[in-house]
Amino acid sequence: MLSHPGRRAALRAAGLGAAGAAVAGLTSGCGPGSPSAGPTAPSTPPPGPARPARPARAAPAAAPRRFPGQPVEIAHGPRDRPRVALTFHGNGDPAVARAVLAAAEKGGARVTVLAIGSWLDAHPDMARRILDGGHELGNHTQRHLAVNDMPEAEALAEITGCAQRLKRLTGSIGTWFRPSQTQYATPLVRKLAQRAGYPHVLSYDVDSLDFTSPGAVAVTRNVTGTIRPGSVVSLHFGYADTVDAMPSLLEELARRDLRAVTTTELLTP
Repeated sequence: MLSHPGRRAALRAAGLGAAGAAVAGLTSGCGPGSPSAGPTAPSTPPPGPARPARPARAAPAAAPRRFPGQPVEIAHGPRDRPRVALTFHGNGDPAVARAVLAAAEKGGARVTVLAIGSWLDAHPDMARRILDGGHELGNHTQRHLAVNDMPEAEALAEITGCAQRLKRLTGSIGTWFRPSQTQYATPLVRKLAQRAGYPHVLSYDVDSLDFTSPGAVAVTRNVTGTIRPGSVVSLHFGYADTVDAMPSLLEELARRDLRAVTTTELLTP
């Protein structure tokens, strides 16, 4: 794996030693054809209520918002402003997730995290960590399965299951919904997301492919090769390559005068 001078510092800040770095990539992605959520996404819903945790305090969670003039499924924002949205699929080792957030904050970026409900069950404090960093938190289904292929009732349960956990932890169902195991939602899943309280479904127009563990240089190249004003970028927690790539990626965005903001900020005039 290619190294970066900021990687060791980021991992130390997250409390990762050599052993932690070795397991940092053992989590899943969410692009089309990518693996399912692995150990953090059980094949059946977790029994009983989610583990209790204190609600996020420093930055209360925002509710979903309707953006007039935008389609139900949003893949990018306005192309005439120098803003981009870095969006992360919330799953994997929380120490690596904290390292990614620390790197984003060091570079002045605010991001959008679409969390898997079973990940929040296992690591409820991550909801508070994300919001306390000034980022926004949304819904990426309960178990990270192929939601487009599910019967209506099961797909709705995947969306509402994660929404209920977000509500319990933060007081809100989260700012956005992103379907799992796909870039775009089917018309049925878009309808179900609206029924669950999400006016829009969040897609993306730039895929980092970080879940394939291609190395930090490739992650940066995948993003910077296609990003432009208004882009929504798909990234993941749980991969050391993503931690490694963050400093150079943010440096390149700054060089192009592109500011990394939350998706809500991207779409707000």
